[in-house]
Amino acid sequence: MTYLEDLQKIVEINSYTGNKAGVDKVGLLFDTWLQALGFETIVYTRELIGNHRYYKSPAIKDAKKLLLLGHLDTVFPQGKFETYKEDTKWIYGAGVCDMKGGNIVALQALRELHKKNIPIQNIDLLFVSDEESGSDDSKHLTAKLAKEYDYCFVYEAAGESMEVVTGRKGVGTFFIDIQGKAAHAGNNYAQGHDANLEASYKLQKLIQLTDLDKGTTLNVGKIEGGIGANTISPYAKLTFELRYKTTQERERVLSQIKNIVATNYVKGCTSTLSGGIQRDVMQTSKASLALIEKINAISHEELQYEERGGVSDANIVSSVGVVTLDGFGPFGDGDHTVNERASKKSFQERIALSEKLFTHFSEHLDFMES
Repeated sequence: MTYLEDLQKIVEINSYTGNKAGVDKVGLLFDTWLQALGFETIVYTRELIGNHRYYKSPAIKDAKKLLLLGHLDTVFPQGKFETYKEDTKWIYGAGVCDMKGGNIVALQALRELHKKNIPIQNIDLLFVSDEESGSDDSKHLTAKLAKEYDYCFVYEAAGESMEVVTGRKGVGTFFIDIQGKAAHAGNNYAQGHDANLEASYKLQKLIQLTDLDKGTTLNVGKIEGGIGANTISPYAKLTFELRYKTTQERERVLSQIKNIVATNYVKGCTSTLSGGIQRDVMQTSKASLALIEKINAISHEELQYEERGGVSDANIVSSVGVVTLDGFGPFGDGDHTVNERASKKSFQERIALSEKLFTHFSEHLDFMES
């Protein structure tokens, strides 16, 4: 059975984040495949979402450790996009690049070591079940487990030129609830405290925190408020997202957000802030660039790299101090749409690269040792 047949099996299983049964069914297949390679399976059971799965290889004490990170969930509810097809160059289906395809790349590379009787040691895998909805549950587990590792490869999709990812913006989602006072807009206008007007002032102040030169954006994506045209609005709510490239920008914007919330622009209105940072920034570091140089020496190829505005669970691992590279999956496009596809050639390239890296790591129990 080829790895593409395995990919077809899991793509044809709907694993929408909210479909616990489907996510768990995909996870059980990986249990079987990885146990055949000598991995121990640890399942973190969840009631409402799929179970998170942690696969451990034999451990060598006092040696470096490598974590391979992926997610089992996809974005489409049942019945929306569950087909799998191929042509000469592409594979089409939900998750073929984001990121069932990446999980298969890691699996197949490990299989190649197993076939050659190369011991797989100090290489573990973590597959979570809720990445597409923000990793609100799994991020705590990921951060806790990641602290045990020296390196992490994340198998999200590669770039168009097969780039890996050294940096990703941090992201946070926030809510401002504004309390005003209702009044009849005709008879008692002056007695009201207009929450909608307060929201409009705050919206403009928030937008001004965007600094495109520094890669910082703040988007107020949703506004709610009021009762009707004849009533002064007693309540309003702003929902907004922050993305940033550096910890300095994170601190600047968070401080200003607190000031904006604390300032009352309309007499009688009060505001409260909720939400927070979902995934902190993953910044390109000297350590990650040094690892890329070492990968080039191991593979005898020049690995391209890039930074991305989107987030992944690489942000979580990087934020606890692990040297992290993302984008080790196949190249694809159309992710999160019914046109999602992945390049067949890129599967071959990524499996070959991962096999070389896993072989080196298993033999030396480090990447920086030659």
